[in-house]
Amino acid sequence: MTLVHAIILGIVQGLTELLPISSSAHLTLIPWAFHWGDIPDSFDVALHFGTLLAIGIFFFKDWINLLKGGYKKFIKKEDNPEGKMLLYIIIATLPGGIIGVILEKYAQEVLSKPIIIAIALIVMGIVLYVIDKISKSKTEYKDISLKQGLLIGTSQALAFIPGVSRSGITMTIARALGIKRESAARFSFMLSAPIVLGACILTFSKFEFSRNAIIGILVSFIVGIVVIKFLLEYLKRGSFKVFAIYRIIIGIIVLICALIWH
Repeated sequence: MTLVHAIILGIVQGLTELLPISSSAHLTLIPWAFHWGDIPDSFDVALHFGTLLAIGIFFFKDWINLLKGGYKKFIKKEDNPEGKMLLYIIIATLPGGIIGVILEKYAQEVLSKPIIIAIALIVMGIVLYVIDKISKSKTEYKDISLKQGLLIGTSQALAFIPGVSRSGITMTIARALGIKRESAARFSFMLSAPIVLGACILTFSKFEFSRNAIIGILVSFIVGIVVIKFLLEYLKRGSFKVFAIYRIIIGIIVLICALIWH
């Protein structure tokens, strides 16, 4: 892998991990399309650590408030909104995390084929578009219930299928439950942090300290910060339509190429 490859993939990770368009799909399809070979596991860990840092830094005050709220709730037994939200995030993370760990190997061996990824991109693009269009926007981030959080968190299990997208499926389910677009994105970001952190810890032994790894972390971190800020601002007035259309177009292109090159 060259330095240019590392920079390009860092940009791709920063964009696609946080937008509802699937990082696993793009990180598989781009090396496939340009014949770069498979991405080393160590570099994949670096890329995900970069976007994890972006979520941690961008929402730093939110995480501090959640931890303070958790201390008050669990240690001092004082009910508070932040402690409640921390509890919801923890509970919502468990089902998706457990199922994801169990099925990850199957996904890598069986589902990481361009045709399957293309189909997942198209199907989820259609679902995202329809759900976002017909759903009401009535629930704010701070008013998300335990039931809503658990349903959204459990949906992360489907992210083991390349092309589905963790942020894509969680934002889609959040919209189906009537959560406002910006709140859906915010909860999706907060919810992804524990599960990505767990994945990074489990695969830390595969990490290699190298120039490309450091570049991958830095680039995905910087792009991730920009993307989070952009998406939260954009969703105050925009919809998920543009991301749904992008998914469908890319999926069709990949499907055609896969059939031609097969």
